[in-house]
Amino acid sequence: MRLIVNGEPQTITVKTLSELLVTLDYEGDWLATAVNGELVHREDRADHALNDNDRIEILTPMQGG
Repeated sequence: MRLIVNGEPQTITVKTLSELLVTLDYEGDWLATAVNGELVHREDRADHALNDNDRIEILTPMQGG
């Protein structure tokens, strides 16, 4: 499946948003995720099916000031 993750094209075999996060080594409850511009809450990621050409944004907090 072809996905756009944080603006970068990826070809990856996953079915759900939670599978994608595990595959790309994103861990933690502090992540924010959106698919095609729509926020996906943490509790909904396991059931959120991905489709070819979906645009996924994964946001993580940054340290610094």
